[in-house]
Amino acid sequence: MSFFYAGRTLERQFITAEINQRKEEGCDVAEISPRISAALECRDNDADLISLYNELMELPVSRSFPYEEPSSLDEIKHTRPISKRKYTLNYNDVELFDRIYGAWLGRTAGCALGKPVEGWSKDQIDKYLVETNLDSLKDYFPFNEKWIMKSQKFSTQGNIQFMDRDDDMDYTILGLLALERHGDKLNSKLMALNWMENFPFGMACTAEYSAYRNFALDILPPESGIYRNPFREWIGAQIRADAFGYAAPGWPEKAAELAFYDGAISHDKNGIYGEMFVAAMISSAFVLDDAEQIINAGLGEIPKNCRLARAVKDTLEWCKTHNGWIEVWEKINKNYGHYHGVHTINNAALVVMGIWFGVNDFEAGIVNTVRGGWDTDCTGASVGSVLGAIFGASKLPKKWTGVFNDTLKSAVARHSENKISNLAKRTLQVANKILHPTNQVETYVLDSSVGGIWSIDGKWGKQVLNFENGTIDFINELRGVQDKATPLRSSEYSHPHVKFSYAIDKGGWDFVVEFTGAIDGNTLEGFYSPGMIPVKAVKVESK
Repeated sequence: MSFFYAGRTLERQFITAEINQRKEEGCDVAEISPRISAALECRDNDADLISLYNELMELPVSRSFPYEEPSSLDEIKHTRPISKRKYTLNYNDVELFDRIYGAWLGRTAGCALGKPVEGWSKDQIDKYLVETNLDSLKDYFPFNEKWIMKSQKFSTQGNIQFMDRDDDMDYTILGLLALERHGDKLNSKLMALNWMENFPFGMACTAEYSAYRNFALDILPPESGIYRNPFREWIGAQIRADAFGYAAPGWPEKAAELAFYDGAISHDKNGIYGEMFVAAMISSAFVLDDAEQIINAGLGEIPKNCRLARAVKDTLEWCKTHNGWIEVWEKINKNYGHYHGVHTINNAALVVMGIWFGVNDFEAGIVNTVRGGWDTDCTGASVGSVLGAIFGASKLPKKWTGVFNDTLKSAVARHSENKISNLAKRTLQVANKILHPTNQVETYVLDSSVGGIWSIDGKWGKQVLNFENGTIDFINELRGVQDKATPLRSSEYSHPHVKFSYAIDKGGWDFVVEFTGAIDGNTLEGFYSPGMIPVKAVKVESK
């Protein structure tokens, strides 16, 4: 199987990056690399490249590779170190809200600080500070059109009126939406559906773009995170961790588990670990205020002998033994600067550095992290989340948080403009449900409150969906077989979200179809699964 895009196969686009990825994973690519180079020279026939890409993916990890890096949740749990998995959380709702709101605000501030210099090196950032006559950074970066793109002006000093749209914040909202709908029953398939329902494909990058493309091709998790995706250990999953840490405060094991289900749709190995690591640190920061303990809580939820764990342990040791963040950054850069600027491992090391130097000083935490360069909006946001959970909204410096006017813009469907405080309130509701689950046995409920009769015309032909009667009727060749409309198995409505399911008799066994989607006026859009089949319905009759 192969796919062509703009005249090039995926293999031609990605095979060079895949060589490096497989090498980093511990594979011997010495023999296959020159054969790939030769095949790339031939531009008329990609058959050899497709075959070579498959061969590249089948290479075994060398026996001499010193790390153990599984990608299934059970194997990850089996290889993690002994650690405290859950802490007692002694907060009332007012106090817990302050911590959650603080985490949202801290993330926002760190993201905005790093946004104008995203992708810059530490050397470039230092030169910019000299250019603007600053010997230190005590506020957001000043705007200079010679250095900073005009599109980033809304995240610079004196020009911030809201948190401008950024993918780091988009994914935090997407995580919240998934948790609101599914709670601790979230899985990777449901997370993928959540993306397709609520996030524009064109806004995704690197690993997320590859995964989203795979969803559309019916390549589902976990394969969606691996197939023709050489970015699967980059930082994209790590930046999506925060909502899961907020939703399981004081419960790092649960936060990491929820983060796994999200990470596995687009990433593999250390790409997944990065999200689990950050989610567990954020969760523990609701009850711990010691940097080493918080970092160790994160390490407790990932394989003890993986590349990410090695980098974190090294960074922690350098923080203990070196004077100041610059000396620590130099060690990080020397030992892990060979990774791509948006890789999980080197950026996670900067996050560890930021937490260490910011645990008692929010400003030092986000500023020192961002000044380290690489994926600055991502690392600043992650550190801001952890420190925000420690301090709480009421103790964060207003200089850093007050400029947003409690407003966050995003590309998430129906969430283009948000009150950050309202997102925190919704997160508190999710956290309470996860921390205090009911013991009721799950039952199937038919909720008819969405109302009306809806006409569906899609891949499976025409159907008539009747929420009032709790039925779906197939108006195609299947209708000649059935004597009556198919009853809905379940339906749920929490505006604008709609879920329903029904079962098709396949001659002795039931094929269960599940729909997830949302209402917008007289239109209902979403996806059928399995298969993530797009569905659009129009209301034809109301109560």
